[in-house]
Amino acid sequence: MDIDNLKYDDKGLIPAIIQDSASLNILMLGYMDKDSLIHSIKSKEVTFFSRSKQRLWTKGETSGNKLLLQSVEFDCDKDSLLIKAKQLGPTCHLNRYSCFESEIKNTFSIVAELENLIEQRKDQPFENSYISSLLTKGVKEIAKKVTEEAGEVSISAVTNDGRIVDESADLLFHLLVLLKIQNYSMEDVYRELISRSTNR
Repeated sequence: MDIDNLKYDDKGLIPAIIQDSASLNILMLGYMDKDSLIHSIKSKEVTFFSRSKQRLWTKGETSGNKLLLQSVEFDCDKDSLLIKAKQLGPTCHLNRYSCFESEIKNTFSIVAELENLIEQRKDQPFENSYISSLLTKGVKEIAKKVTEEAGEVSISAVTNDGRIVDESADLLFHLLVLLKIQNYSMEDVYRELISRSTNR
């Protein structure tokens, strides 16, 4: 990327749209200058120029809810950026998934929210949490649960008992836990599906 040829405004800033790299939902809008963009690329942590603080500001430097940079691209006029990032916790300062209400309600945001919650339970187990209890039991027990839920989806389909959506939700949830305990995510699954799509 040729950073010098981007079209910054008269204050040396350029708007940056932050997109969830997994769900592709819009998370927030911030402003970058040349230094914050360079810092983001080098550190792999999304960093803005704070107009209120008048300094570089790494998202999550206080809360810990950082945005891990996955990619940067600019639009056709070179006057705005699209940054795909992986969330480490809610992006919005109101402790919401996104700063935009429509994105919070977006169907695909639930996967990212669940993954964030599972990650939190991995780092900080919670006594009465079902997720924490699953993670404590380990890979073998979680894998058994995935097998059990897959079986229930199949039985529901064959018997047409009207529970296939419920059972599929259970399967997906337990699959997310299994992926997380193995240090994978749905984004890795999406990428695999994309790589296969060219061979169909």
